Amino acid sequence: MVHPCGLLTRREEPVPLKSISVTLSICEFVAGVSATLNYENEEKVPLEAFFVFPMDEDSAVYSFEAMVDGKKIMAELQDKMKAHTNYENAISQGHQAFLLEEDRCSRDVFCCNVGNLHPGCKVALTLKYVQELPLEADGALRYVLPAILNPRYCLSGWSEDSCLNMKTPVVPLEDLPYTLSVVATISSQHGIERIQSNCPLSPIEYHGDDKTSAQVSLADGHKFDRDVELLVYYSEVHTPSVAVEMGKPKTDSDCLMGDPSAMVSFYPNIPEAQPPITCGEFVFLMDCSGSMQGPMSKQDKSQLRIEAAKETLILLLKSLPIGCYFNIYGFGSSYEAFFPNSVKYNQHTMEEALRRVNLMQADLGGTEILRPLKTIYGASSIPGHPLQLFVFTDGEVIDSFSVIKEVRSNSLRHRCFSFGIGEGASTSLIKGIARVAGGTSEFITGKERMQSKVLRALKRSLQPVVEDVSLSWDLPQGLSAKMLSPEQTVIFRGQRLIVYAQLTGMMPPAEATGEVCLKYTLQGKSFENKVTFSLQPKLDANLTIHRLAAKSFLQTKDMGFRETPANDKKDVLKVSLECGVISSHTAFIAINKDLNKPVQRPLVRRAIPRPILMSTPVVMSSYNRSGKTQALGQKLKKKCRPPEEISPEMETARSSSNRTNLETRNTVFGNEHLVQLISLQKANGSWDLNEGLAVVLGMSLEDVLAALPLKNVDSSSWATVLAVLWLHTYNKDLQYEWELLERKAVAWIRFHAGSIMHVLVKAAVAFLKSSVDPTMFAF
Repeated sequence: MVHPCGLLTRREEPVPLKSISVTLSICEFVAGVSATLNYENEEKVPLEAFFVFPMDEDSAVYSFEAMVDGKKIMAELQDKMKAHTNYENAISQGHQAFLLEEDRCSRDVFCCNVGNLHPGCKVALTLKYVQELPLEADGALRYVLPAILNPRYCLSGWSEDSCLNMKTPVVPLEDLPYTLSVVATISSQHGIERIQSNCPLSPIEYHGDDKTSAQVSLADGHKFDRDVELLVYYSEVHTPSVAVEMGKPKTDSDCLMGDPSAMVSFYPNIPEAQPPITCGEFVFLMDCSGSMQGPMSKQDKSQLRIEAAKETLILLLKSLPIGCYFNIYGFGSSYEAFFPNSVKYNQHTMEEALRRVNLMQADLGGTEILRPLKTIYGASSIPGHPLQLFVFTDGEVIDSFSVIKEVRSNSLRHRCFSFGIGEGASTSLIKGIARVAGGTSEFITGKERMQSKVLRALKRSLQPVVEDVSLSWDLPQGLSAKMLSPEQTVIFRGQRLIVYAQLTGMMPPAEATGEVCLKYTLQGKSFENKVTFSLQPKLDANLTIHRLAAKSFLQTKDMGFRETPANDKKDVLKVSLECGVISSHTAFIAINKDLNKPVQRPLVRRAIPRPILMSTPVVMSSYNRSGKTQALGQKLKKKCRPPEEISPEMETARSSSNRTNLETRNTVFGNEHLVQLISLQKANGSWDLNEGLAVVLGMSLEDVLAALPLKNVDSSSWATVLAVLWLHTYNKDLQYEWELLERKAVAWIRFHAGSIMHVLVKAAVAFLKSSVDPTMFAF
């Protein structure tokens, strides 16, 4: 099922789109975006059209306007049903009308209706939004301009009332008739170290003695063949701060926009617990739908999504702690579990899981994620082993709200860590399920390594829970803070925490200050972080902080047009309309009453094709000169076929396979010897001394045995010391990926080698001619 990106008519045919221009302003860790789409009706008949496009689900869309033949028409935010009625009435009366709405089923897709586009008419549609920028592990702030709107799967039993059900013809990128331009201005009081992108950029212009601002633009010739990503590195990103913004004048006292709002950012210095948790039930839910056979990106030699996922599963299985429980589910239109129930982690269960991982294929049809989720949540809990769910998917599901609702209803009994794989993964689904279940979300695109991001999440899941999280304010008499963000219950080590509050009461003189304190408890020990800030509110015409605060509130209450409870819907409507931030229950409507020419219905439709990445294995429809869409390829039909028509080929292949030893020759981590070493490690963290290990070390087995410093020593102790030392010597740059399995190995060495550990380490350093500090073994 193709879900288009562009302006579409009601017959699902695009009208001429000439260009897309984006102006981006990044100040510290907030982005303000103005996107303009320029259309022209070159036909001799009037048109009615739909514009469908992807958005990041964190975007707070607060403005929509149309420039028609030099006249600006500002849109008004209304109840969605009322806006639809007004739009239809305006069209029937011969007026020109524009309607912008969030899709009913997913927060990261928007739809715009354009009615009565007359011959020769030029229209520029501009929407504005603000969003927080996520902080990456390496300190980069990440901005993504979504460009890819992949096919998405309809969940069984789901009513097809989404704009994503429309189809549109597709063409190769070189035939795409419209262009994209992006101009970005970046500023930070701390200075800018560098700016990177996955797309070619013009030369970056830095300003100020300390490079406090910069300007950059997308190089000419770029088209919508990938999401546009900017990574911004500041000289300092971990400084806590509070920004106070002035409210909107002449606003009711009970309105969120009236009083000043504060945006508080903390970077809690949470210590790493020693030792980490060794209990838990770890369930890995892996997308094996047909779309996972596609490449991670359009770049040459890009790895297939399913292969990157399999590599990551192997690394996860080697990194699990002894004593935990685990299971793996593969899902598509059907699903299967590796084991009937979660099993205890040991050598036997690890080997069986690894065997089945190597058999995994992207052959299960559509993305029917709700069924396995319900099965996982329906299983009995294992006492003393809290559930930790890891979800891997390219996020190609239409009704993300239904999935988020299912995860949220089970949020008290588990944490969910989600990973969006490849270009165009649904931000609504990936971010939504992690947010409601107290986990974290990651997106893996381009040349990024999935392993490092997933292992970071596993490390977080192995850390004790931060408890008793609270925020307290010390403000002048007569002034109080009302929290706008939901109560914070989860904080992870190395993460940024952002909260919003409304300051009510009498604002003090300009020189007055306030203080906010974050308190929490970890393993019975109390911690606190304080920040002092100026109470003088700053004027921002866009009311950025107020809009972001409203978005934060809406994300916790708004569960979609069909799924939001009645009481929450009332709150969502109130905040959305008062703050001018769109929700699934509201829509922007603009009417040009100057145009009052009766038109003969139905209006004529014309189409321009949607771009398609030709590297994808899915055979898409071709588009001929006559404007007719050719038949879709068989693989795409399989993607859209109802679940009951998909045969579970993976089940048959796996159940008929005999048990074999782990083979990783078809799995490439980028370092053949590292792959081999990881494959040889046992579940308890040790290595056996054998020919395979000798090959990795680049030695003969006889030489390795001869270098054993003591007689009558368990050869596994010697082998494990050599393996750990080899990791530190030759693969230091990938330490984050093998850190947990190395930690298991060192613990095993300490227990089994005991007093002779230092002798083994010293001999291993000499044998491998390594410069690694032996004290890393901490004997």
